[in-house]
Amino acid sequence: MIDPAPSGAAYGSPRHAALVCAVLFLGTLLLFGRAASFEFVNVDDADYVVENGYVQRGISRETVTWAFGNVHSANWHPLTWLSHMVDHRLFGLEPAGHHAVNVLWHALNAVLAFLALRRLTGSFWTSAGCAALFAWHPLRAESVAWVSERKDVLSAFFFLLALSAWAGYAADRRPSDRLPRAAGYVLALVAFVLGLLCKAMLVTLPFVLLLLDFWPQPR
Repeated sequence: MIDPAPSGAAYGSPRHAALVCAVLFLGTLLLFGRAASFEFVNVDDADYVVENGYVQRGISRETVTWAFGNVHSANWHPLTWLSHMVDHRLFGLEPAGHHAVNVLWHALNAVLAFLALRRLTGSFWTSAGCAALFAWHPLRAESVAWVSERKDVLSAFFFLLALSAWAGYAADRRPSDRLPRAAGYVLALVAFVLGLLCKAMLVTLPFVLLLLDFWPQPR
């Protein structure tokens, strides 16, 4: 069995891990930061923000009920709607703030991808390289630079959080683990539910976790 938290150079020191996290976070901000200068686009942004009366009213009992009780723009993702409501309360219809929040979420995802992969595989530099490829690949431009794709960056955050939590649950207990094994299972479950509230695509997460039980953690 591959140890998800081995000691030694392969896993990397806390100092090196912090440095990689900083590079991934700041590098992602620098690479995608120009998105803050973009405008809304005429594909979906009107339905999601610009012409959505519920989003523009901010968070209230009525709008929360609408977010959880309705399918709009062919999606049921109440947590995504709530995030748009908060953004509109903060930034109004100035697109810079909406774009900047997307970039910030993606920068956090870059860090979380590295931490999750390192915990799963125990390979420091391979995990760092994969996280950088994920974060900086041109395919991420649509998810980050399009306000309507908030659902992508939000659901990715909870997906990666669930992966990291599952790695802790599935691994043998180690004295250095900070959370009890059961807590990892609960955290993975909570992250899964929150991810589903952001985008229905996370319905595939249990199958991903099942695959991870075969490799890199043959259970």
